[in-house]
Amino acid sequence: MKLKMMLAAAVALGMSATALAEVKVGTIDMQKAIQTTEAGKKAKKELESEFEKKKKDLQTKESDLKKMSEDLQKKSMVLSDEVRQKKQLEFQEQMVKYRELVGKSQMEIQERERSLTQPIVEKLRKILSEIGEKDGYTVILEKAENSVMWAPKTLDLTDRVVGEFNKRK
Repeated sequence: MKLKMMLAAAVALGMSATALAEVKVGTIDMQKAIQTTEAGKKAKKELESEFEKKKKDLQTKESDLKKMSEDLQKKSMVLSDEVRQKKQLEFQEQMVKYRELVGKSQMEIQERERSLTQPIVEKLRKILSEIGEKDGYTVILEKAENSVMWAPKTLDLTDRVVGEFNKRK
């Protein structure tokens, strides 16, 4: 199985069978690397803090909508058709605004996550490139993308890259 994988890698890289002995493969789990660097941990805390604030705001608005709905149901029998329709329309408008706010909040959190992690990813890639060149790797594959179904732990460069990242500040 290991030989088949190496042959497939060699063929994919356009290498001859004699060059097969020179193939050096490494792997990295970028998600783990991002999350375990000092900068990644700091970014995660910051993101969680922002998420909690948004979550509290949304919970307040959701609670207000729930009260509005309950109030509408309780009073619907005693309200005139015109007033009931007006209140239902108002409730529906508030519900639409709430859903838009939820969607906007999710997009903002995703964008914030990208902005916080992009510099980390760029630095990790630079370090990985340096390690690849210095140590003569033919290819370094991303583990989390399911492109690597199995590899021995000795090929995993994640901890080494994280250590180098944290040293560089």
